[in-house]
Amino acid sequence: MTTTITSVLVANRGEIACRVFTTARAMGMRAVAVFSDPDEAAPHVQMADTAVALPGSTSAQTYLRGDLIIAAAQAAGADAIHPGYGFLSENAEFAQAVMDAGLVWIGPPPAAIAAMGSKVNAKKLMADAGVPVLGNIDPAAVTADDLPLLIKASAGGGGRGMRVVRSLDELGDAVAAAAREAESAFGDPTVFCETYVERGHHIEVQVMADRHGAVWAVGERECSIQRRHQKVVEEAPAPLVERLGGDLRDRLYAAARTAVAAIGYTGAGTVEFLADESGRFFFLETNTRLQVEHPVTELTTGTDLVSWQLRVAMGEHLDVRPPAASGHAIEVRLYAEDPAADWQPQSGTVHAIEIADDVRFGLLDRPGIRVDSGIEAGSEISTFYDPMLAKVISWAQDRRQAAAMLARVLSDARIHGPVTNRDMLVNTLRSEAFGSGRTDTGFIDSIGLDVLARSLAGGEDVRVAAVAAALADAAETRGRATVQAGLPAGWRNLASGYQVKRYLDTRADDPEMEVRYRHGRGGIDLPDLPGVSVLRTSPDRVVVSVNGVRRTLTVARHGDHVFVDGPGVAVSLRRVPRFVDPSAVARPGSLLAPMPGAVIRVAVIEGERVVAGQPMLWLEAMKMEHTVTAPADGVVATLSVQPGQQLSVGDVLAVISADDGNDAGTGTVEDHSDNPNQEERVG
Repeated sequence: MTTTITSVLVANRGEIACRVFTTARAMGMRAVAVFSDPDEAAPHVQMADTAVALPGSTSAQTYLRGDLIIAAAQAAGADAIHPGYGFLSENAEFAQAVMDAGLVWIGPPPAAIAAMGSKVNAKKLMADAGVPVLGNIDPAAVTADDLPLLIKASAGGGGRGMRVVRSLDELGDAVAAAAREAESAFGDPTVFCETYVERGHHIEVQVMADRHGAVWAVGERECSIQRRHQKVVEEAPAPLVERLGGDLRDRLYAAARTAVAAIGYTGAGTVEFLADESGRFFFLETNTRLQVEHPVTELTTGTDLVSWQLRVAMGEHLDVRPPAASGHAIEVRLYAEDPAADWQPQSGTVHAIEIADDVRFGLLDRPGIRVDSGIEAGSEISTFYDPMLAKVISWAQDRRQAAAMLARVLSDARIHGPVTNRDMLVNTLRSEAFGSGRTDTGFIDSIGLDVLARSLAGGEDVRVAAVAAALADAAETRGRATVQAGLPAGWRNLASGYQVKRYLDTRADDPEMEVRYRHGRGGIDLPDLPGVSVLRTSPDRVVVSVNGVRRTLTVARHGDHVFVDGPGVAVSLRRVPRFVDPSAVARPGSLLAPMPGAVIRVAVIEGERVVAGQPMLWLEAMKMEHTVTAPADGVVATLSVQPGQQLSVGDVLAVISADDGNDAGTGTVEDHSDNPNQEERVG
């Protein structure tokens, strides 16, 4: 029986909502959005034909309210619901409620979702079907012989509820923290343990199944480069499979088809495995939805997977053979986070985001770049949701070209606003280790975050950027100046003294930079940079010659921040004010919030003595739990926060006095990032 879909509501937000809308509208369907209060002006709302408000800010109030979403679909006249990924996409009760309401559910049957919804049950089903699995271990039954272990949330992925345990002393606290995080993210605190594989390869097979018994294995992907239990780089085909060859790909495809056949699956899904260098692999989970990294499969196979989701939901047959793959595709996730500061998530306004692309949310018929994003200039990165700015994907005939193209586009992108992981992504793509294709789950640790997170801008780049910022600021000021008729702004009949402007590089700990310059008959004099000459200046563009090499730099100002961009170089500066407001200076010994978020637990009281490294409180930011620890031995002189309190970066959490009566330093944040057998961050 076939069904006609005329209008699709996407029960999601951001990039994935925009992605589904693109295909649905191309197929002649109407697009319906839902949105929370923070998302009222979001691009996915503007892109939709109609939109329905979900009052509230948190996921629990909005995108996790299945009853409100179904009511929104009915009010807007939608006849189908696409869940996207994250939120309710793998909730069997929601899927059944959609169908009970007379709407088309664009996903697998509720029974299949339920079968895979508990990872504990899913592994038993797969073992019974003959798919190789890593055994589950009850946290209450762990012994020293079982170590090291990985604690995982049974009800979801995305890195939430994951901890690596290397000693029995850590087990109790790790299980409790993982359960809290799982409850917050998925509404289910159930966790389990499995053997931790230190340097495995995360390989997944894309599947598509129709209602008539046909099952496709639509290529494999490798997603081994991960941090904080979440994927950073994904590519197709998998370098491990390409390198080992033999029958490994055939065995993976057969296992994936067996896995979905065992649960009566239909629609798009992904079967994830952990593989080693010998070609052994073990079932991790089946994601009963579209994956974040689906674009790399789309580009290598020339197949719109969302289109097939919709077609299968309407009862169509799959083609006899799955599409053949060609070339190589690489996807990176551009996040508002600071890898150099222990991956701290960032929030705030995105003033500009300009990434060169050949298509948005589409297929490529020649080597090029695809950008999938639900963020635009003016968008706010909220503390309530995932901080992903964009997925940037390259496709080329071979892996080397795909990596080079992607690195070039990222390094040239203009991204103004919160700190991002852009430099880390470029350094990864250009590293020798990545080029070799030996990208296991220990990739980041083996190279070192200090190397990968290093700024693309060298010392000379930053100094030249500061000159460009100073001269552009001066040009902007001259443009506003009131002058005597017939005389240029800034004109004087005697040589002036040097003008001085000071800046801080927001990505470095170096002292402030001082730029001295003056306008003379021979042009602009820069006494501290003899190799630099200025050719042209304007409020938003400065052309300089550096040791005979001409550079054109663009300059943008947003409050006290100045962003300077050139080919392959991006520098973020902050003006140093001439006078400092004493009220803006934190009291010595202040423990400051390192990120925006909410206080979920406080473990100390005023007057309590603490030791360096002792957990003091826990923050929840961007769906993850972060521990703030004492920076040194001392006494909690002041405690300024309580559970449930919402914080901004720099808010005072506490003041710690040292044992000698002096004040201690600032605290540290732990992110529990041991890089295990991981799943993706979604939603």
